[in-house]
Amino acid sequence: MLSAFRKPYIAALHDMLMAAGSFLLSLYLRLGSQFDIHDPFLQPALMIFTGVCTGVFLMMGLYKGMWRYASIPDLIALTKAVTLAILLFLPVMFLFNRLEGMPRSVVFINWFVLLAMLGGPRFLYRMLKDRTLRIDMKSNPARRIPVLVIGINDFTEAFLRHTGQRKTSEYEVVALVDVHGEQVGRQMHHIPIFGNIDTLGKMLEKLRRKGKSPQKIVIAPDSIEGNALKQILALAEEHGLTVARLPRVTELYDPQQDSVPLRPIAIEDLLGRAQNTLDRSGPKTLIKGKTVLVTGGGGTIGGELCRQIAGYSPAQLVVYEHSEHNLYCIDKELRQSFSSLDLIPVIGDVRDKKRLEETVERTAPDIIFHAAALKHVPLAEINPLETATTNIIGTRNVADACIQHNVKLMVMISTDKAVSPSSVMGASKRAAECYIQALDQSRKAGKTKFATVRFGNVLGSSGSVVPLFHQQLEQGGPLTVTHPDMKRYFMTVREAVELVLQAAHLRYDSESVESSIYVLDMGEPVYIRDMAEQMIRLAGLTPYKDIQIIYSGIRPGEKLEETLFDPREDQRNTPLTGVQLAVARNQKLSSIQSYIKKLEKSPKEEKIMPLLLDMINN
Repeated sequence: MLSAFRKPYIAALHDMLMAAGSFLLSLYLRLGSQFDIHDPFLQPALMIFTGVCTGVFLMMGLYKGMWRYASIPDLIALTKAVTLAILLFLPVMFLFNRLEGMPRSVVFINWFVLLAMLGGPRFLYRMLKDRTLRIDMKSNPARRIPVLVIGINDFTEAFLRHTGQRKTSEYEVVALVDVHGEQVGRQMHHIPIFGNIDTLGKMLEKLRRKGKSPQKIVIAPDSIEGNALKQILALAEEHGLTVARLPRVTELYDPQQDSVPLRPIAIEDLLGRAQNTLDRSGPKTLIKGKTVLVTGGGGTIGGELCRQIAGYSPAQLVVYEHSEHNLYCIDKELRQSFSSLDLIPVIGDVRDKKRLEETVERTAPDIIFHAAALKHVPLAEINPLETATTNIIGTRNVADACIQHNVKLMVMISTDKAVSPSSVMGASKRAAECYIQALDQSRKAGKTKFATVRFGNVLGSSGSVVPLFHQQLEQGGPLTVTHPDMKRYFMTVREAVELVLQAAHLRYDSESVESSIYVLDMGEPVYIRDMAEQMIRLAGLTPYKDIQIIYSGIRPGEKLEETLFDPREDQRNTPLTGVQLAVARNQKLSSIQSYIKKLEKSPKEEKIMPLLLDMINN
């Protein structure tokens, strides 16, 4: 096999011979029987034409490409090179002998002949290589995994091209499915295109009868999401198939990558709805050039807040975090990704009022995002005093520091568990909401504006069900679900943080003095048992056969369903589609402050939940 180093020289020698041959052939085609190989004009003209062509071809970089992947852009490059070579040859020959003895029409004939003699071998080589690969693949079909691809777009075409050209490709596409049914009956790379998802079951049966039953369903990017994915997963389970997504285009065209690393379906795809995408121009205007402080900046939400904020060019980003490990991780990540970012990592607890006020005074933030909280419901039930102290007194400390040091905006992260709470965690977050609302309504907020952001469960956050299911799957099961009717609202961490930033922008520009709780439309709640079953299927296993699902019973403080709005809240629309506003009833600041003072006296733990319920229902 020729080395990559020698191949360009061989290609250059080939083109020199083709240039010389094309010149002779063009003269013969023009002169016919009058062509004389001994004509004194011929030898110098041949040498000049070959030399000019060689120089032009080198200058035009014709030998940087690979014949194996000759394409239309290569043909265009050849056309430019041939045209330039002939245009240069004419004045050189004119200076040499004023073109005596050379018919003028030869240059036009030579243009076509040379282009054919240069391009023909290149494309013939590619055709032979592709045909060889296909013969090799067909001779050993057992090595290749038959797959069915759903979705007709550029990603699909790239995948078909890749699998058709790579001798070592492990996949063989047996059929395509057009999601919209517009291309049914046609072909792509000689692969038939069948109907939409509703006919997928019949199609699989038809392929099975023809002996072309796929082992895997592959979904093209930007073609399927939400409920359609659930339908595909159900059919895949029924027919014993696994499901994956096509890789990125960069992976398909990696010359070092012989195999195609199909990606598993992300759990985010199973939300039952499309992910919300909000306009980022507002948050960018809000953050750029400002000093921003994030409490709990090392957590799931806080960390993603820091990442997105860093991308909007703040003047300074202060990360306030009580966990040394979490702070180290986010500090390292941000410095690697945003080398020019003015970053200040601060170890501190929001319950430490003195440390918090000193940090706010020293850094003088324009905006504070308050993401620090204790949020794990069962652990909060066991540790009610710690939970209430962090979620309520910590929030009060942050809000008071904002007012004292003229912070322009504070945004608090809340949860759907704060609505009609049945847990210490939910009640403590609702109490924190009440304090923020009471500050707004009392007109004692000074120059500070406040906003609260309320959303449901965040997929993949620490302590959430998705990492737990992953861990249980790795251990071989079973997956534990508290109750078969348990369901929750879910959103991605990207959606959650974009909502926080959008709410911040809306509140920052708003002249309203009403207490503001921003809520994202998260679609319909998802049954936890359905999510467990789907995660098992994504692992290529069968629920209740390969991996069991057991019901462990509702834990203290949990509800079967969560809601996003309290009946006493006025629900309103905002300028942003998918974002709504909950305007709460009036809150008496003095009353809430008196309850917080009782909480600071560290009451017995069994009295904390009654105290919180009195506070939020007063």
